[in-house]
Amino acid sequence: MPFVRIDALRADADRLDALGRAVHDALVETIGIPPGDLFQVLTGHDGVRGLLRYGDFPDIQRDDDLVFVAITLRSGRTADQKRALYRRIAELAQSYAGTEPRNVFVFLTENEPIDWSFGDGLAQYAPTGPA
Repeated sequence: MPFVRIDALRADADRLDALGRAVHDALVETIGIPPGDLFQVLTGHDGVRGLLRYGDFPDIQRDDDLVFVAITLRSGRTADQKRALYRRIAELAQSYAGTEPRNVFVFLTENEPIDWSFGDGLAQYAPTGPA
């Protein structure tokens, strides 16, 4: 169950939707999450009340079409799966939203099954142990 947060500068609802679809489709295609496993927060920043700051590290010339994609998911994916995910997100962000791959900044945060509660105050992924 990935939890995705996307922040994009000057992004209207249509662009945010396209970026969200791009990330979700890439997760389904590359790491096999179920299509209905969709948990996203999509935020546009207008450059006045909300800003994104960025540099050119590591020698990548970004511009104001920058998109930050933060994905939190359970640990266990291989380096090759992660590389495929990054590549596919960039491809689909360009196809769906017109965002150049150089402007797609992705980072993963991995955690363990006990770190998730889907509701009802329960740790649905965690094995039941002694109280």
